[in-house]
Formats: sequence, C-alpha cells, structure tokens
Amino acid sequence: MSATTRAARPHETNGIDYWFLTEEDFFDLRESGGLLEWAVYNNRYYGTPAAPIESAVNDGKTVLLDIELRGARQIRQHRPDALMIFIAAPSTEDLEARLRGRGDTSEEDIQGRLAIAAEQIIEAEELFDHVVINHELDQATSETANLIMGSS
Repeated sequence: MSATTRAARPHETNGIDYWFLTEEDFFDLRESGGLLEWAVYNNRYYGTPAAPIESAVNDGKTVLLDIELRGARQIRQHRPDALMIFIAAPSTEDLEARLRGRGDTSEEDIQGRLAIAAEQIIEAEELFDHVVINHELDQATSETANLIMGSS
C-alpha cells in the first residue's frame, strides 16, 4: 500500500486505500530510508513503504507496485531485475473521460494529470519492459497477468 500526502477522497480509508500522511510524516519516513521509492505527482507526495515490500520478497512472494514514472526509475535503478509494465489509456480523450467519470477529481487535478500523462507515455517505452494499452479492463488485466506469470 502506498503512502501519500494528498487528502483522502470520500470513499477512501486510511490504512486500506493508502497511508494518508502529513508532509512532515512523509518526509520523516523518506529521510529515515523507510520508502522504497517516492515521487511528487501533481504537487503531492507518494511513496512505497519499504518494509512490507522487503518482507514479502524475502518470503518468496511476487510484489505488484502501482507507481508513476519517477518511482519506476528508482525501482529500475535499485532492482534492475524487476518486471516493469506500463498501463496506458488508449488516448488522452479516454483518460480525461475516465478521470471525469470518477466524479471525485477536481478540474485542476484533471488538467495536471493529463499534462503528466502526455509526458509519461513518451518515456514509458524506454523505461518499461512492456506497455499494455487499457482499451478494455478484462483484456488489459489478462494481458498484464500473462506478462507477470510468464516472468515468474
């Protein structure tokens, strides 16, 4: 589960959807080496606490991280053996429709996310091992699962 400094959306619960932290708590965790990766995304901090990931890997489990490009670069640097899969919307228009359809994202956040997505897709093909286009959820899920299972 990721940690973030953004506010919880109405349907989200601390400790279930994310660890919702103050910036001070996030910085303390980062400075103590408690984050496997971290990044600023759309003016908010996100990161993956290291201890649960290391514990799962040591137990022989496959770990799936849902992170953005800055975090992915850190993972690639520290774990070059990691399988990296980028999930992309079919188009900017589809991404915008999905963000608006959630009904819990401000106009400012939507515009910020669209600008970020345009930059990310350019870098994704070089950084990631695979790019999966999410035209349809079941198909994208199946393709992603097959890539993960094929690398085990």
